[in-house]
This record gives sequence, C-alpha cells and structure tokens, in this order.
Amino acid sequence: MDTIIFDVDDTLYDQLTPFKNAFENSFKQFQDVPMEKLYVSSRKHSESLFHKSEAGEIPLIELHTYRIMAACQDFGLTIGYEEAVAFQKIYEQEQKRITLHPEIKTLLEHLTRRKKKLGILTNGPYLHQLKKIEQLGLSNWIPEDNIFISENIGIAKPDPKAFIIMEERLDLVKETTVYIGDSFENDVVGAKQVGWNCIWMNHRRKEVPDTLFTPDKVIYEPAELLEFIGEYF
Repeated sequence: MDTIIFDVDDTLYDQLTPFKNAFENSFKQFQDVPMEKLYVSSRKHSESLFHKSEAGEIPLIELHTYRIMAACQDFGLTIGYEEAVAFQKIYEQEQKRITLHPEIKTLLEHLTRRKKKLGILTNGPYLHQLKKIEQLGLSNWIPEDNIFISENIGIAKPDPKAFIIMEERLDLVKETTVYIGDSFENDVVGAKQVGWNCIWMNHRRKEVPDTLFTPDKVIYEPAELLEFIGEYF
C-alpha cells in the first residue's frame, strides 16, 4: 500500500479517557457506572444527530447536551440540561490533554521512514477537530494539505463524496490506498463503497453489522495494528 489514511477520534487516541475523566469530575453522585458502555451509548446518540449539526440545522451544543443526557437515560441516570452543558465544557478541557496511542506514534514514524503518503479524513467541526490534530502532534508526520475535515470540505463520512474529494485532491490510487478507522458505518462502509482498502479498528469489540461491506482486516488493539502494518507495509 502506498497511501494510508486515518480517522482521528477513537482511532489514533483513546476517546474513552477524556470522556471518563469528564464524567467522573462532573457527576460524583453516580457510582459504579459502566463507563465504556455509557461512552458507546453517547457516541450512538451523537451519530444520530451529527448530520443535522453538520448541516447547520441544530446548534452544536444541542448535539453535545443531547448525547450525554440520552446516554445517561439509557442507564437510568438523570441529568439536567445545565449539567450537560457543564459536562461538555469539562470534556473539551480533557480533550486538550489527549495523546496518541504509543503504538500509533511508532506506526507513524515507521510509515514516514517507508515514505508512505499519509493523510487524515475525519468528521466534525473544523476548528474542533483541528485542535485535536494539533494536540496529537500529527503535523509531525502528516502535511496540512493531507488533512480533510468534514466541515471544511462540506461533506461527511460515510458519504462517498468525502472519500472521492480526498482521492481526487491527493491523486490517490484506490487499489493502493487503505483507510483505518473505528466506525463501521462511517469508516468501513465509507471506504469500501468507493473501492478503498479498509482496516477496521474495532477495539470496542462491536458486533459486525449485517451489511454487504466487509473490512479487509479487523484489528482489536493498537499493538496489533502496529504489528500488522509493520509486517505488510
């Protein structure tokens, strides 16, 4: 493979960590909460409103407050709107402390030495995602021109146009391009429907959806990804 494109959230770093820290700081009244399941629930609710937010149909704060309130409700926990707003502020502060998985840093260095073309395709608000990219230090390996954020390009995954825009601007070859991401719907379906190779970073060990699209490789841990890429790329 000549080109490796990455998702960001919950692929290059563990998004559960800032979520867990923010939740425990915000809601000390709740004990023994199944944190990973709560986090997965919040992502599910976030995705249900993402495209409305991306299209400007609802303000971003509505998505942010809805996802944590709905996730809490799934587990019999009740929080108010103002508590949800306060949680989001702490969550954003925690996101300023995110770090790459150590294995991902090693992987990026390996791929750079091998002179592979690297890029990012991620959904989300432009400045919000850019701050994460800067915090993770990804510019050390990935040129600015190779970073594509949905709000900036005007289309979001899994819409095939998001992948095609990147493909055309970077002059990518489908057969030698691989996409690595954690979301089956956004990343696996998105990449496979335009003919890219795809590695599913399934470290949350989600069930494979009933779909015609199949990832070329399923990875469960960052160390496993490093081993696989190091051997074959």
